[in-house]
Amino acid sequence: MSARKSERLLNVVICLLVARTYVTKERIREVVEGYAGQTDDAFEKMFERDKDELRDLGIPIEMGTIDKFFSDEVGYRIRRDVFELPEVHLEPDEAAVLGVAARVWQHAGLSEATTSAVLKLKAAGIQTDQSALSAIEPHVGASEPAFDPLWSAVVARQVVRFQHLRSGASEPTTRTLEPWGIVSWHGRWYVVGRDRDRQATRMFRMSRIGGNVKTVGEPGAFTVPEGTDLRSLVTELAPPRPTSEAKVRARTGSCVSLRRRANAIEEYEEGWDLLHVPYADSSVLAEEIASYGPDAVVEGPGDVLDGVLWRLRTVAGA
Repeated sequence: MSARKSERLLNVVICLLVARTYVTKERIREVVEGYAGQTDDAFEKMFERDKDELRDLGIPIEMGTIDKFFSDEVGYRIRRDVFELPEVHLEPDEAAVLGVAARVWQHAGLSEATTSAVLKLKAAGIQTDQSALSAIEPHVGASEPAFDPLWSAVVARQVVRFQHLRSGASEPTTRTLEPWGIVSWHGRWYVVGRDRDRQATRMFRMSRIGGNVKTVGEPGAFTVPEGTDLRSLVTELAPPRPTSEAKVRARTGSCVSLRRRANAIEEYEEGWDLLHVPYADSSVLAEEIASYGPDAVVEGPGDVLDGVLWRLRTVAGA
């Protein structure tokens, strides 16, 4: 299906969905982009095909009389209560696709066509209910400030530079990225692409990107490798989900990163708290705990404790 036809079908749905009454075929011809300029015969055939295709897609287009006292003037409408779907529960990868579509809706040219159709209906004296648009507009939250500039860079194929705070790090680092795409993974937004500083494919969580995202160079500076599958890359690059829990004594006022991730924090003794810290890789957690020196003491399990002791002995030996 061509982009022009897809847009025309969508505008037919919008026109019939926002109208509070039945809309005549002549009014639809005036309002919907794509019908103007057609001969009467061409319009009739096009509209009938469009109507049949929409019904085949499961969109309930009703036909009825404009005036209950005069049955000779008929029109069309889509009832919102029949059109709307029940609540849908999505898997994370499905939500990722819907999330991108939701953001595109807010910025793409379709919104202009929507506004035009609604204004034309109002000008014709037809009452409209713009809240009905929510029945076809996807909503997925993307509140990170970095989302919009990164999305624009993905579309423009433009290199970006930003400050990124790695998990467990105390200071952010500057990263230069060729952004290939944006994905949602386990409820968080990530940008995936080629890290020019590391010369490797990397994934960055948007909530850890601070400051302004700056563009570097001109649009069209790179191409996404042929055959790139963002979903597969995310599966490979995403950190494993925590499956274990360590108990760590932390001195009061220290170990902020551990405290932020802790499942629970208990009072241990004066000047110390007991943190229940989830982790997936014992060596990664041991490295972080060792970096806190005397402010963190592992209570268990043994593999995390052994990892911390090994790192501290290595430093002491050096």
